[in-house]
Amino acid sequence: MTIGWYVHHQGAGHLHRLLATASRLDDVVGLSTLPPPPGWADRWVRLALDLPAGEDDDPTAGGTLHWAPLGCAGLRERMAAIAGWIAAARPAVLVVDVSVEVALLGRLLGVPTVLVAQRGLRGDEAHARAYRAASAVVAPWTAACHLPDEGPPDARLAFAGAISRFDGRPRPAPAAPGGDVLALVGSGGHALTAADVSAAARATPGRRWHLAGALRVPGDPLVEDHGDRADVWSLLARCSVVVGTAGANVVAEVAAARRAFVCLPQPRPFAEQARQGEALRRLGAAEVLETAPAPREWPRVLAQAERRPAAAWDRLHDGRGAERLAAVVETLCA
Repeated sequence: MTIGWYVHHQGAGHLHRLLATASRLDDVVGLSTLPPPPGWADRWVRLALDLPAGEDDDPTAGGTLHWAPLGCAGLRERMAAIAGWIAAARPAVLVVDVSVEVALLGRLLGVPTVLVAQRGLRGDEAHARAYRAASAVVAPWTAACHLPDEGPPDARLAFAGAISRFDGRPRPAPAAPGGDVLALVGSGGHALTAADVSAAARATPGRRWHLAGALRVPGDPLVEDHGDRADVWSLLARCSVVVGTAGANVVAEVAAARRAFVCLPQPRPFAEQARQGEALRRLGAAEVLETAPAPREWPRVLAQAERRPAAAWDRLHDGRGAERLAAVVETLCA
């Protein structure tokens, strides 16, 4: 019984949720603009990018959709590829992480859809339509940190909890305060600069700073830049506190390691990261700041984050998020 899984190309969390969950399901095929991850070459439908050649005057179709630029060959090709694969493979379920248009296309072709929810103020018409059409909506967070007006306001919203690619690994030992700092920057875009990290490292001479993710700090002897292919889990174990953006993937990885966290939400559509920061603030799991601190403030901010109880992460993540997401999918396959 085949399961289709659409993976949005922006950020790393969509792909990591697929990889964390697929091993619990039979015959999963990925559909994405992204290249196939290792081992997925024969289970991957590579889609065209949907960027128009010029400026489109109505990409939202009057607010009924999020992205459907007129005359865009890439959009036409990707939707035709998805429809062609569905017609040939006849999947039992289509998991969509995340696209209103792909979710609606799956439903129009008669396939039950599981829509993965995202943080943010998503009460617009397009989101509401996709939620209503979905057979199930799964939130990669818990009911304990659910914010008002996130996800469909009905019983179909299932809470999986945060899903990390590191789930199932033994958690690192608790770290003593005052240790190394990991700057972990998500790949979905950010306003942080190399100068920000260098200034923070100079302001905290008793700590060693490490860097991983989508930001480079070349040539600074105070910052150990591990690159975009860093062994993040080892760095999480090594460091006592993480400074990072508020994307779902970064948050899930910090939660999986139960590390102190200074959260710097970045501008996103629908206030996605701002709402993630608000959820973490309510949980007491992180120091959440609207802007990066001035250099002189870093010693205080890091120390405050380390004073927060690691157990606060328990209310967001227990390591079983992928198991719960898979269970929702399996229910629709029956």
